[in-house]
Amino acid sequence: YDRLGQLVPPDPAAVVTEAVVGGRPALDARPPDIAEPERTILYLHGGGYAIGSPVSHRSLATHLAIAAAARVILLDYRLAPEHPFPAALEDAVAAYRTLLDGGVAPSALAIAGDSAGGGLTAATLLALRDAEVPLPACAVCLSPWVDLTQSGATISTKADEDPMVRKVDLNSWADAYLVDHDPKDPLASPVFGDMAGLPPMLVHVGSREVLLDDAQRLVVRARDAGVDARLHV
Repeated sequence: YDRLGQLVPPDPAAVVTEAVVGGRPALDARPPDIAEPERTILYLHGGGYAIGSPVSHRSLATHLAIAAAARVILLDYRLAPEHPFPAALEDAVAAYRTLLDGGVAPSALAIAGDSAGGGLTAATLLALRDAEVPLPACAVCLSPWVDLTQSGATISTKADEDPMVRKVDLNSWADAYLVDHDPKDPLASPVFGDMAGLPPMLVHVGSREVLLDDAQRLVVRARDAGVDARLHV
């Protein structure tokens, strides 16, 4: 998975350094000649909560840093099966709190992630809201995996079209992450949660993905709760 992520070259203009955020290793990618960018993105990588790393997503982080003129913190959160739920969520929340404690204003901070990282983005928002921590300005979920029960219709209907993700893998990763925990816990499967009070959310997903229904249902749930949620297929 790390090698797959390196097929796309990084943006050579980005300045990348190693960091520790919330007690976890991370990569700090930022535009050149900007010592302290005005905006920060906490990025949570995908990989089913079991694979993926700052290595697999380094290139994405560099392009995002340049495109958004922002500092991107790419977090190396703990992975299953060695570290099951809620380890990843605890690490994401701790990283966010550390950024706030370091002087980053919530209004200048976004959380983003892809696949499991997209689900973790939504779960982190729920956990922060419930803990009454100031929420970020916005969130972005790319092909979010937000239903670890695999009950979305496109898990089956798009099975022959999606070149990357299979139901058998999702089930395996969910088992490793959840162990015996309830898969409908909103902090594991945010699509089952109450989205009230969350910040604006942008969701991207492909029309041929098995996670298409996850993305669509997340946006519907958010809109029903009054959240400014936008879907781009």
